[in-house]
Amino acid sequence: MNGVTMTGGDALVAGLKRWGVDTLFGLPGIQLDGLFDALQRDGSLRVVHTRHEQGAAYMAFGYAQVTGRPGVCAVVPGPGLLNASAALATAFACNAPVLCLTSTIPTRYIDRRQGLLHDIEDQSGLLRGLTKWYARANDVSEIPRLLDEAFVQLQTGRPRPVALEIPPDVLAQIGLPTYAAERPVLGTPAIPLALLQRAAALIAQAACPVIVVGGGAQAAGPEIRRLAERIGAPIVSRAMGRGVVRSDDPLSLPGAALQPHWPDVDLVIGIGTRLQHLREWGHDDRLKVIHIDLDRAEMQRVVVPDVAITADARAGAAQLCDALAPQVGGLDIAAIRAAFDAQFASEFKHQIAYLEVIREAMADDDVFVDEMTQMGYAARFALPVLAPRTFVTSSYQGTLGYGFATALGAQIGAAARRVISVNGDGGFLFTMPELATAVQHAIPLIAIVFSDGHFGNVRRIQKAMYGGRVIASDLHNPDFVRLAEAFGATGMRATGPEELRNALAAARLIDGPVLIEVPVDGDAIPSAGKYLYGRKMR
Repeated sequence: MNGVTMTGGDALVAGLKRWGVDTLFGLPGIQLDGLFDALQRDGSLRVVHTRHEQGAAYMAFGYAQVTGRPGVCAVVPGPGLLNASAALATAFACNAPVLCLTSTIPTRYIDRRQGLLHDIEDQSGLLRGLTKWYARANDVSEIPRLLDEAFVQLQTGRPRPVALEIPPDVLAQIGLPTYAAERPVLGTPAIPLALLQRAAALIAQAACPVIVVGGGAQAAGPEIRRLAERIGAPIVSRAMGRGVVRSDDPLSLPGAALQPHWPDVDLVIGIGTRLQHLREWGHDDRLKVIHIDLDRAEMQRVVVPDVAITADARAGAAQLCDALAPQVGGLDIAAIRAAFDAQFASEFKHQIAYLEVIREAMADDDVFVDEMTQMGYAARFALPVLAPRTFVTSSYQGTLGYGFATALGAQIGAAARRVISVNGDGGFLFTMPELATAVQHAIPLIAIVFSDGHFGNVRRIQKAMYGGRVIASDLHNPDFVRLAEAFGATGMRATGPEELRNALAAARLIDGPVLIEVPVDGDAIPSAGKYLYGRKMR
């Protein structure tokens, strides 16, 4: 790799391989010709070319969420980058390690406002607002250092998307770019003993402790489970923390199940989470907080914790557990869970009937990708999640239309495991052209479209809040089965849960993309949205 004459594109490909990247999602274009030519000549990376930059970036996001490894996308500058921006915003919200490779106009014209192809004002500023770290390589010799730093940023501290701009003349430039002999060491901070002792003292005094987990705890399930068992605390999660421990674990609780009992809680141990519960449900002087997170800046975002431990979730949970004596918690976890399950089942029979069928069709480590639709909302509480990184959502970004393209990337990352994507008819059409990508690259995703002919949540809110008046919420849909078949995918239609069960059984036998339309009556489906956010209780 070193001491060899190569182009900037060659140096970039060599660096991706140095960091173990095996797949790149992207669209070629004139400003990226130097990269795509290098990819073609090298031939060892899988290049999944999509029909839209939005699809490429969402696929990189889905790949990252399922694998825990960096997902890489390449998009042209200007409009291409703007097309990818919603996916980068979603990756930022979900703490996903996505590397966005993009270009610029030729170096000598940057900031000269001459109206060159794909030039936009302050593209660097746009990237800074969407990523954790951003840089531009102004010479081929800078590519090794900057690409190494990009991967350090992706895999240390709080994971979030990063971006690297390489102008087209730098991608084409010939030089002797040199990588260091060894990759940079990826370290995590040590935990001071004094902090563990302070945390242990607070836990010993607590009568009713709970552990709240988020997406940052996905790799720490066994350690958190041991900590919870040691202190008799439930492990509470909302969407991003699902799968840290199995949903059927006796110590597992959905956030909505805990909410009515929030006033009884006197200690919260937040691990890899923003602890938005404290903002939404309230807090007072009686409630003590221990926060374990890799992002020091997150510690005071909502409330100043009594003990702030900047650490990896796995190390933090394990070392805290080792510092504790066993104790009995104050909540009857089984009773709380049973009451919540019964209430949710009575309110949302329609969604649960479908979700039970979907779960039956999945292996424990198969992947579910939700959407901003009633089936997706209900899944955040009613779908059992039985392994880490098998429930993908858009977190607080709430990105309508993200799901289908994200699920395609998730399926590539999941390899032999199957991915099931649930969509509404409104959101699905946002990235529907990626059906062509699914067929061309033989991606065996199973996508379910629940169709009611409306932007259902918008229409529901309009009717409830504005005297029954609705506007711009009715949809004209294609025949989804024929649409899938026109692309070369398998199309099916299932009316009711039992037909969906049969369709899913058939879909699992097909080695290629499958689209299943499920017609529903949107007015008959109750909204699970009220469980997504709760009222203040302290």
